[in-house]
Amino acid sequence: MTLSGCQDVQAPDTSNTSQSTLAQAKSSGVIRVGYANEAPYAYQDPQQNRLTGEAPEIARHLFHKMGIEKIEGVLTEFGALIPGLKAKRFDVIAAGMYITPQRCDEVAFSNPTYGIGEGFIVQQQNPKNLHSYEDVARNDNARLGIVAGTIELSYARALGIPETRLRIFPDPLGALAGVQTSRIDAFAATRLTIQNLIHKANDSHIEHAQPFKDPVIDGKKVMGYGAFALRKEDRELRDALNKGLAEFLGTATHQELVRPFGFTKNDLPGDVTAEDLCATDQKSDPELN
Repeated sequence: MTLSGCQDVQAPDTSNTSQSTLAQAKSSGVIRVGYANEAPYAYQDPQQNRLTGEAPEIARHLFHKMGIEKIEGVLTEFGALIPGLKAKRFDVIAAGMYITPQRCDEVAFSNPTYGIGEGFIVQQQNPKNLHSYEDVARNDNARLGIVAGTIELSYARALGIPETRLRIFPDPLGALAGVQTSRIDAFAATRLTIQNLIHKANDSHIEHAQPFKDPVIDGKKVMGYGAFALRKEDRELRDALNKGLAEFLGTATHQELVRPFGFTKNDLPGDVTAEDLCATDQKSDPELN
């Protein structure tokens, strides 16, 4: 090993390698969370220089209760969040990630923090009359934009939209630009993602497709449930989060915390658990992380 200057290089501290992730976080007072910069779920607010959004704010509250004073954000493309978690680049995914059986094969999930439907951004007056995934499937000239690694790709494939009419983008802003420049006819995402992007874009040439029909797959209306994701071995951390969520979700403090991000009581997950959602019979999609 070559040392330059007078830098004091010390051997790494291995004294805590046998500690659990939760114990290490309590000891250091810091836990690392992966996020994908997608408002309103998790994003960096440049005005406040703060990681915020529904997932980070709930995480901050719960971890504070556990004696962990700081969450440290690690910005990651959505499709790389699960690989990054497994590679220990961070300890928790706090990005509003949907619980799906395919993802449950890779990671453990807390119980959900919300349940929400879908939406499209389209050009002004919705020229191709796209109000559902099924409408896109029926129109041979309709092109649908989707962010890489998201559940919307699975919905599109399950409802018969050909790969040749799907356009994959690395992030929501890229997909929004795709609608604005006519590269795609609609961008599919969660209702709140759509609502947030339209509000921030302030562009009269785009709009939220109204009305919108949520996808129906195998006879069931699809609802997305977002949660924290953890490594499978971190059961202690998962259990601590679930205990905190059971006590916190639906309280006045919770509602006040998530209201600025567009969440209401109607978006509460109810009695649905991660175990329920991991056991749901859905078609496998190998490209979903």
